[in-house]
Amino acid sequence: TILKCLDDPDILEGRTERYVDTPYGKPSDALILGKIKNVECVLLARHGRQHTIMPSEVNFQANIWALREEGCTHLLVTTACGSLREEIQPGDIVIIDQFIDRTTKRAQTLYDGQPTSPAGVCHIPMAEPFCNRTREVLIEVARSLGIKCHVRGTMLTIEGPRFSSRAESLMFRQWGADVINMTTVPEVVLAKEAGLCYASIAMATDYDCWKEHEEAVSGRVEVQQADLITLMFLETLLFYMSQCWPLVISLLVTSFPA
Repeated sequence: TILKCLDDPDILEGRTERYVDTPYGKPSDALILGKIKNVECVLLARHGRQHTIMPSEVNFQANIWALREEGCTHLLVTTACGSLREEIQPGDIVIIDQFIDRTTKRAQTLYDGQPTSPAGVCHIPMAEPFCNRTREVLIEVARSLGIKCHVRGTMLTIEGPRFSSRAESLMFRQWGADVINMTTVPEVVLAKEAGLCYASIAMATDYDCWKEHEEAVSGRVEVQQADLITLMFLETLLFYMSQCWPLVISLLVTSFPA
């Protein structure tokens, strides 16, 4: 999702907006194109720039298709989440590496049988949902900047828009989930299907509701994290410039048509 501070003329050079259509309908908002640190980038607000699209209504298929058609090879996203672990404190960053899916209403494939979609069926392996090399870059950048970062974590994605009951939150902890949100699935699944190097920076804002005598779900910490995440993004782009990616991209498990 877009960090508003990246959509800044002092950061994003040569800014243009492009409204596109896809076989799955329109993406969440306009694609914002430009260069950051001399790297061509595309920004897309997952929930719309005014945050008007609830999680169940995000057109994840259209978003992923539009980004791939625009020529994107990597997809770096941010997500606010609740912590299900004592050691993941509000304000911490987690570079997640696994997910548990508790969504119920969302298309999970680009091969959905529609006449305008890719033909066939795609049984995409999901043992490692996230691009490990991209995750490693984010971890290296966080460490170089002295940012507290949990190097792995399992994200549990619920349907929303409501938050969990305390009983659910406690159950999710027993399942082994570390953090909880409403957007990682199916975004990560579709990105892998499309052959994109996908990684997510999860920002813990609270302890969900499992921890009694703690403040319930709140968004105040997000504002404090925005500057750190922006710094991470900028440094990550510089790091990308020094890396060789063609082999990583070619090895992505996908049957997406060229």
